[in-house]
Amino acid sequence: MRELGLLEEFLKLPHEEIHEMVAVINGITLTIADLSHVPAKCKFIAMMPQWHFLNFLAEKAREYPDFKLLMETTATELVESDGRMTGVRAQSGGGELVVNADLVVAADGRYSEMRKQAGFEVMELAAPIDVLWMRFSFRPGDPHATGGRIYPGHILAMLNRGDYWQCASVVPKGGYEKLRAAGIKAFQEEIVKVAPFLQGRMNEIDDWEKIKLLTVLVNRLRQWARPGLLCIGDAAHAMSPIGGVGINLAIQDAVATANLLAGPLRQGAPSLVELQAVQRRREWPTKMTQRLQVAAQNNIMAPILAGTTRPSGLAFPMRMLKRFPVLRRIPARLVGIGFRPEHVAGFLRQAA
Repeated sequence: MRELGLLEEFLKLPHEEIHEMVAVINGITLTIADLSHVPAKCKFIAMMPQWHFLNFLAEKAREYPDFKLLMETTATELVESDGRMTGVRAQSGGGELVVNADLVVAADGRYSEMRKQAGFEVMELAAPIDVLWMRFSFRPGDPHATGGRIYPGHILAMLNRGDYWQCASVVPKGGYEKLRAAGIKAFQEEIVKVAPFLQGRMNEIDDWEKIKLLTVLVNRLRQWARPGLLCIGDAAHAMSPIGGVGINLAIQDAVATANLLAGPLRQGAPSLVELQAVQRRREWPTKMTQRLQVAAQNNIMAPILAGTTRPSGLAFPMRMLKRFPVLRRIPARLVGIGFRPEHVAGFLRQAA
């Protein structure tokens, strides 16, 4: 946003600023990540409703005469000619339409229909957890820090959204049906056990319809591109919710795509080699992030959920974070910036 000259206006949108990430582990409060030292203009994570962010981007994009946004329109089928993707068929309220394009960018998420139709090979990685999303009202006297609450058998992530808590209860893969069978009251009791200050708010999740299951997937494509088609973001690599870094990688993919393909697109349809340059640029940070996420899932989260961790005290890595605060800069860097940050190319900044 800063490199596009939009930062000041962007930060006027409703948002919460996270300067550190805190966890309560077996009753011990610990700062996990300190963002005050990240090498960035804004040394915090800005949390805002997705619709504010997307509406802001759309508003700024409309300033370009050739930009066109089709709302309530679903891409249904790839259009192919002589072995090259040349556009998509889509369905809108006005009926079917065809959008012709020198390049189709599939950014339609982890269940990408475009990826499926193109026949890309998906490499599945370990994902032994699922997540149950829910929300609770924020009340005076509540703690303010975004972070997690961890006890043997329980992991609850809590995001401070200003006037409410967005919470994620981590469960073993396939554990949702077992929870439902035990009943909503038993689930409410488990939440209160992990976060006692939420006592009195269980009526806010008195129905399973108020709790949304996120089936965790960790995967990536072996090849991200075919002639005329490029997958980025979750369509190219579904991330675990650990660290909340999926949005980071998706935006970095988009910036790298613009940097690498803006020039070729001015000459017409990019070649397959030019499209593959995006994967060469973004595959390494994707792999490294996924490796860390899978390691955290298998070696930290799975034992906690199985109740096989120490019933009290802190594990060795957490003791090191508590004893040596400088180490908190490492997870802050990984969560806030990642392995390979992208910067808007100079010629694109001028165009913006």
